[in-house]
Amino acid sequence: MKTREFYEIIKRSGEKPLLFEYATNVLVGANYHLTEVKNILVESVDCGAVPHNWKETVLQLWENPLELGKTSYMTCAKAASIMDKVDKIRPIDFATEVKVEYGNKVFHTTQLNVRRILETDRYVLIKLATEKTQCKAPELCGAPEEENSCAPGSGCC
Repeated sequence: MKTREFYEIIKRSGEKPLLFEYATNVLVGANYHLTEVKNILVESVDCGAVPHNWKETVLQLWENPLELGKTSYMTCAKAASIMDKVDKIRPIDFATEVKVEYGNKVFHTTQLNVRRILETDRYVLIKLATEKTQCKAPELCGAPEEENSCAPGSGCC
């Protein structure tokens, strides 16, 4: 999902609670804070020696251990105001993909993709998903296109 689409949804949703689902039916705690908005430039070279580059916007969530009993979630308006503030200091490229960085005691810290957004009359739920790694030069190692994976020892990557 593009950062602009994400931003427009939360901006128009006002005081509705903003919830994040990082695993099936498992939400980030109500004690979360949006601690960073990152403008990321990725510059890479794949195993076929082809250079790539792209930009991403990463929203970092952190659960405050001092607020474990908290039951009210950050509102969409609050999250949008944080993004507005960041945009004034370090302009956000709203054409980039938005990702969410999150982890807790039982879930390793990782970057998650926004799979979809569920808007109801009571809340906005951001459904997150992990992304599988892929080989960007499958023709070099004979990896099947549908799998997009490089087996260890295959000479790929």
